[in-house]
Amino acid sequence: MSDEEHHFESKADAGASKTYPQQAGTIRKNGYIVIKGRPCKVVEVSTSKTGKHGHAKCHFVAIDIFTAKKLEDIVPSSHNCDVPHVNRTDYQLIDISEDGFVSLLTDNGSTKDDLRLPTDENMLTQIKDGFADGKDLVVSVMSAMGEEQICALKDIGPK
Repeated sequence: MSDEEHHFESKADAGASKTYPQQAGTIRKNGYIVIKGRPCKVVEVSTSKTGKHGHAKCHFVAIDIFTAKKLEDIVPSSHNCDVPHVNRTDYQLIDISEDGFVSLLTDNGSTKDDLRLPTDENMLTQIKDGFADGKDLVVSVMSAMGEEQICALKDIGPK
């Protein structure tokens, strides 16, 4: 069998896992970790020494990347933790509907209409004011574990 017969384009995540395992001792500050089923960004890691018969333990303090809630977890450093696949994608803002959804332009020219406006008040007013002023806005959308949210905003000049 030749290799040419089995060429696959791996663009979509067809049933791919939302997380991957990583040893707790190798996760560092500013990395990502799943705590209580939520994707989080690690803000603090401290490692305790082993006891008489125990494992070294890693104490993680992390902030949920979607809700900004602070979560903590303690894991033996030799054990595996779930780490979420986190992606950031930039889209151009086309329209804001009355029901709080945004219409975004993807790289291939199609539209993405299934995303809500962010709940963060500061970001919300920036997007609405910029759009009302007729500016060309590019929003960064962070996605992890089947959730998506607008996390940043860029102005690329007037329309």
